[in-house]
Amino acid sequence: MSNKNKLVVLAVVSLLLAGAFIFIDLGNNWDYALPRRLKKVYAIILTGGVIAYATIIFQTITNNRILTPSIIGLDSLYLLIQTFLIFVFGSMSFTIANENINFLISVGLMVVFAGLLYKLLFRGNGQNIYFLLLVGIIFGTFFRSITEFMQVLIDPNEFMVVQDRMFASFNNVKTDLLVIATIAVILVTLYSLRFIKYLDVLSLGKDQAVNLGIDYDYVVKRLLIVIAIFVSISTALVGPITFLGLLVVNVAYQFLNTYKHSYLIIGSVFISIIALIGGQLIVERVFTFNTTLSVIVNFIGGVYFIYLLLKESK
Repeated sequence: MSNKNKLVVLAVVSLLLAGAFIFIDLGNNWDYALPRRLKKVYAIILTGGVIAYATIIFQTITNNRILTPSIIGLDSLYLLIQTFLIFVFGSMSFTIANENINFLISVGLMVVFAGLLYKLLFRGNGQNIYFLLLVGIIFGTFFRSITEFMQVLIDPNEFMVVQDRMFASFNNVKTDLLVIATIAVILVTLYSLRFIKYLDVLSLGKDQAVNLGIDYDYVVKRLLIVIAIFVSISTALVGPITFLGLLVVNVAYQFLNTYKHSYLIIGSVFISIIALIGGQLIVERVFTFNTTLSVIVNFIGGVYFIYLLLKESK
């Protein structure tokens, strides 16, 4: 089967799952349930798409298929921001109660952090992408330590609000946030399209990319900013989903068996949508909301991550 046909199969499966999610047990109150389900499906498509897109670019830049963008500490920074706002201002403050303000603060601080990190680490010519990953891991550990310290001191009732934000959730998606997130994703995607043509060459490694005439540092710096914005938007919109990108991108590599990113990006997006909609169906229909989607995704992704480590060690 050609890759084009495989993409068609993935698209059909995505549509079937989306249709099943929207119309199963819709009931007589469809005028109430239908808009809510449509918003939820759209949030899943938007989030799954940007996570898959960011992860495949990140793995191409690092030339490593067992890494995810969360390794640079953005997920930990998001939890720190939410905990800090509640710790200082309380759960009923304007910065927490107003979803738009909270979204803009979270995305803004995460993008600023990523920009400063890239600027500091790429000032000289001696630093490389692996040094960035090392510093990102250190910052992530630092952020988690501060977050846990504040969570110990916080009021138990306030901690319940923090706990809700620690896990990704597609329930009660805010329409206003979807509008802002959609506009940001469209703008950043249009900006990033100019660099997509370089990804096939970047996958060969830095030395080969430079020898083939690519301005490596220029392209990588801008793609890293694109990754930071996408991860920030997806995390602020639904919460952290650590292993989703790792899972869907590696499945895309195995399923499509190609190096061409024009196929891999589209395939990863469809697989991400299938994983999220299928996972949400399991959460609602099988577990009856007794668990969250991020728990299922992170469990499966963690097991798959261990499998990849064992496979690479051989």
